[in-house]
Amino acid sequence: ARATDLGVSTGRFTGTGVQVDVAGTALAGVGGAVLVQSQAGVFLLARTSDAAFTAIDAVCSHESCTVTGTDGAVYVCPCHGSRYDRNGRVVRGPATASLRQFATTFNDGVVTIAL
Repeated sequence: ARATDLGVSTGRFTGTGVQVDVAGTALAGVGGAVLVQSQAGVFLLARTSDAAFTAIDAVCSHESCTVTGTDGAVYVCPCHGSRYDRNGRVVRGPATASLRQFATTFNDGVVTIAL
């Protein structure tokens, strides 16, 4: 199966976290995911239920490419095809190390990724 490119959202760096608006993005629906670009780095953010989200580092553990693709509930790195689940665990190599996961909170349509 071919991966599709994730939509890109701009995150607002607050000093302690990165805030991302849900409205008008793939995050508006459960199962949706986006690539978040911010001054604090790039993150993969997915909505796993009405009020729950997962956030992981978007830098592939293999050769530091930015993971930009999605195939169902799996993130796909465009460089060598490494695949990760929504929690950052390796589903298929060549990557061997999981991606770092970050805590999230959700309030008034804004997800905050805690750094």
